[in-house]
Amino acid sequence: MKLIIIGAGPGGYETALLAANRGVEVTLIESGPVGGTCLNEGCIPTKAFCKNAEVLDGLREAEAYGVTGLSYGFDFSAVTARKNAVVEQLRGGVEGLLGHKNITLVHGKASFKDPHTVSVEAPDSSRHCEERSDVAIFTEYTADYIIIATGSVSASLPIPGADLPGILTSKEILDLQEVPQRLCVIGGGVIGLEFASVFKSFGSEVTVLEYFKEILPRFDSDLSKRLKQSLGKRGIEICTQAQVTGIQILRSAQDDSCGAQDDKEVYQVTYTRKGKEEVVEADKVLMAVGRKANVASLNLSDIGIEFTPKGIVVDDKTMQTNIPHIYAVGDINGKMMLAHAATFQGIVALDHIMGIENEIDLSVMPAAVFTSPEAASVGKAEDECKDAGIPVKCLKSFFRANGKAVTMGETDGFCKVVVAAEPKDGSQPPVEPGRILGCHLYGPHASDIVQEACALITRKATLKEFESIIHTHPTLTEVLQSAVHS
Repeated sequence: MKLIIIGAGPGGYETALLAANRGVEVTLIESGPVGGTCLNEGCIPTKAFCKNAEVLDGLREAEAYGVTGLSYGFDFSAVTARKNAVVEQLRGGVEGLLGHKNITLVHGKASFKDPHTVSVEAPDSSRHCEERSDVAIFTEYTADYIIIATGSVSASLPIPGADLPGILTSKEILDLQEVPQRLCVIGGGVIGLEFASVFKSFGSEVTVLEYFKEILPRFDSDLSKRLKQSLGKRGIEICTQAQVTGIQILRSAQDDSCGAQDDKEVYQVTYTRKGKEEVVEADKVLMAVGRKANVASLNLSDIGIEFTPKGIVVDDKTMQTNIPHIYAVGDINGKMMLAHAATFQGIVALDHIMGIENEIDLSVMPAAVFTSPEAASVGKAEDECKDAGIPVKCLKSFFRANGKAVTMGETDGFCKVVVAAEPKDGSQPPVEPGRILGCHLYGPHASDIVQEACALITRKATLKEFESIIHTHPTLTEVLQSAVHS
């Protein structure tokens, strides 16, 4: 069997490795560095920044732990250098794994010639035509099956000034040369809040403008409200129900260290809120309004693959497109733009290709927000259950009552477990009463704690079964135990 995979992000390269280990002959095509957005300009570099922010916050609180007379500086160039080193190390590891004998790694831009053939345009550096250096070189590859895993790109608002030089996306902000004094973040989703949290720790004055009523609009509303309060206590100004209408550049004269005047660009972001026009001035503006499927240049229409602005249309259970031997996994199908979602969708697709049964439940997908404090969620939110007519009861606990959190000095946070309940009208329950449907929390190590709930929800565990699990004391995971016993 021959398999072509387009895209070497988590959904692509991990599927390639699994297929190769199963004896499949794989051609893996990537137009950029291996690892995709996650490794090169997403999950990994941002978490490297998060660690630097954590260290800085710890230093500021050192006296509370008996560390006195502490003196330190902050070298932002060292922060970016460390981030780059982490990325390079992990990228090198992925490249090493892709040296597998059953994998052929091809660098270049892929597009479909026909349903079984992919044409790859070699990168500029690979063109050696002396007479016509502008002539593109194409190589064709054929396979029995094809998996599309080309990921996503940053989205932008269709407003005046959105394309001004210097408006940052989640890619450019990772390569700033200095910490901006004032940072305006457009978008209060996962990406926007993570950078808002990090740059607040780095010393920026941060303003977040979010269109919806609450930040993290796809998360449980109770979690969103509480996290907003927590971030506000840190000094991050969050304006919800703010519709950004335009961005323009102002000129502001600044004195440099020698007393000379230096023209510095200042951005003015205009937005409307509750019928009133307001403005925010900032030294840098981050456009963090989500991502969109990277369907450009694949020639999908030419071969009849069905897609929408949200991404390639696929079967929920198999990741098949409307062309049976072509699959699409990860951000490109727009279902769940998370690296681990791409990985497991890739497994589902490969298993379906090879006729292998699996028990992966893609509907139970944990998500985390690496702010300070962290937030995490898995399963159904309370509002989602109400909209679906599922009666629930919500059990809560707080980190301020958790012994380990108190010893850590990180007591800001809560845990909410959503459990199916008996209908009040005595009707037939749509879901077995007592079954755990969701878990939503923010606080220290929330991204780790949520995994226990994820395992139980995946196995359709009940509250009674959850209550019977013994937790080590003192640990942060006892916040789950406290919730289910409340």
